[in-house]
Amino acid sequence: MTYNIIKTGSQGNAVVINGILLIDCGVSFKALKEVYRGLKIVLLTHIHTDHFNVATIKKLAFERPTLRFACCRWLVNDLIGCGVEKKNIDVLEIGKKHDYKLFKVIPVKLYHNVPNCGYKIHFGKKKMIYATDTSTLEGISAKGYDLYMIEANYTDEEMAERIKIKEENGDYPYEYEVMQNHLSKAKCDDFIFQNITDGEYVYLHQHIKEGNNERTGFNA
Repeated sequence: MTYNIIKTGSQGNAVVINGILLIDCGVSFKALKEVYRGLKIVLLTHIHTDHFNVATIKKLAFERPTLRFACCRWLVNDLIGCGVEKKNIDVLEIGKKHDYKLFKVIPVKLYHNVPNCGYKIHFGKKKMIYATDTSTLEGISAKGYDLYMIEANYTDEEMAERIKIKEENGDYPYEYEVMQNHLSKAKCDDFIFQNITDGEYVYLHQHIKEGNNERTGFNA
């Protein structure tokens, strides 16, 4: 199983699996120029613009008129509004396996400030799970999977320090909202190590300091 992380974090999210499956479409069309022709299906999770870029979805629908888009019911009208024909939209149900022959997809419920889901994806005997923008992964099991792509948005220590500084300055600690809507690295690690055997894991939406700059996965 191969993966290509086009982008991850608050500035955009898009991951291509095995060259044919795009999960999330929160980037510019230009960012997809090397991969969009080979796509078989686009899986979408929720409406936030860093996961659902309206202009890019419109362009994909125009350039690839037979491309299939799959989502849970809460995104159907938004896709139609982007010019995606209803016949090209597959409405997925949480917990139900959907067979696309080349792979199978199972949406899993996630907990964000808008309706959201993650995906379990089976390519033959190879299995992966993708989950971002959620406060918890409780109730989800992915034992012995080959690939875990999971949000690791912040560390508890970092968040406590940010909140302390803002409260001392009399500022509103936006970080409380982050904690209610995003997965900490500790929770991510706990989920991975409860499930993993010899698979691979990749942190998504991770907050990384780069020299004097910061690239953050923090977002609503």
